Amino acid sequence: MLKEFKAFIMTGNVVDLAIAVILAGAVGTVVKGFVSMIMMPLIGLFTGGASFSDKVLELSPAVAEVVAENGDIITKAVPANVMQYGAWIDTIINLIIVGFVLFLIVKAYNKAKKKKEEAPAAPPAPSKEEVLLGEIRDLLKK
Repeated sequence: MLKEFKAFIMTGNVVDLAIAVILAGAVGTVVKGFVSMIMMPLIGLFTGGASFSDKVLELSPAVAEVVAENGDIITKAVPANVMQYGAWIDTIINLIIVGFVLFLIVKAYNKAKKKKEEAPAAPPAPSKEEVLLGEIRDLLKK
């Protein structure tokens, strides 16, 4: 059973899939950094310095509750309940950039693949029958 598992794991498809998953994680990190560190400041520049990542819609404000238990005063902070629509906008921009990069990669791959397919193949050698017919034709011409 261990040998069968080893044979399964070592097949090309499983190894290719593992490499693809690892690369996807790395590319995702790079794209996320690109969006948050390069694209969003540029978008903020064109929108008058607005930063989307800080944009929130406050549903309920943060409060400090004072609760008396057994004569003790305990202060508990309740954070604000917010919708982070700015982070969602960042995610949408991230998706658009990733989609565009994947489009460019697939387009380049298809272009390279098409060039290989378009290379003219050498014409096949004539068959014995064709050679014999050619010799007969030449003899008849004489």
